[in-house]
Amino acid sequence: MDIYESLNKILVDLFNDILDIEEKALITEDYKDISVNDMHIIEAVGIKDPQTMGEISKSLGVTMGTLTIGLNRLVKKGYAVRYRSDKDRRVVYATLTEKGIAAYFHHQKFHKKMIEKVTEDLSPSEAETLVKTFDRLEAFFKSYDN
Repeated sequence: MDIYESLNKILVDLFNDILDIEEKALITEDYKDISVNDMHIIEAVGIKDPQTMGEISKSLGVTMGTLTIGLNRLVKKGYAVRYRSDKDRRVVYATLTEKGIAAYFHHQKFHKKMIEKVTEDLSPSEAETLVKTFDRLEAFFKSYDN
């Protein structure tokens, strides 16, 4: 197998494995009413200051319509709330409820455990190389435009 085939196989397998592992780890008995995509919206809304719908859609790389549909599901299930700005009624903010905050921390715990497992057998130098490699890969994907 040449380098192209090897890298392609690794990237495709890695992408699929992460999605599969994440779904199994995140959608537990407590969170069986939401999807992994819902969990990513929860993560993007975050636990800091309320964000506008525009800020959240931009951070997720989705349209406002897609975000609205996803957030409506989360509002209906009690994970999030939306409200209009007092200063500008066109601006809509989203924030998490207590239930949403619990889901947020559940998601963070999964990511922390995943990173610990990935790096547990790496030397500091190897970990640094991995970070640099992933930084380059991320930059490529962010700049990729068919």
